[in-house]
Amino acid sequence: MFDIGFWELGIIAVVALLVIGPERLPGVARTAGKWIGSAKRFVSSVQSDISAEVGKADKLKQLLEEQTNIQSVHEILETSSSKEDDRKPVPRAKSDYLVKAMPNKSTDENSDGPLGENTKEKSAEQKHD
Repeated sequence: MFDIGFWELGIIAVVALLVIGPERLPGVARTAGKWIGSAKRFVSSVQSDISAEVGKADKLKQLLEEQTNIQSVHEILETSSSKEDDRKPVPRAKSDYLVKAMPNKSTDENSDGPLGENTKEKSAEQKHD
């Protein structure tokens, strides 16, 4: 944090020992430790509060983006619904024009074979032979 090395801490400890004295040094160190601990807790609580607020701001930003996207979709829907009167309906195909892919079973018995021959008559001729 302050980039203090081992030698700097040693010099500070020797100066404190000479200035304060050996009798009061443990009490002063304890008090300094309490102050440093409370300062660290204060800094960490401020950091957590700031990160929580940034998280809330990010959520608000995301909600605003979603709302603008929804509003643009609503505008598109409104413009398309106003143009709905201009559109003409698509004509449907009439059943006369539809071609059946597979014939019904009832018409299959009397239908011609692939070469235009009546299959019912063919099966009867084969039985007589």
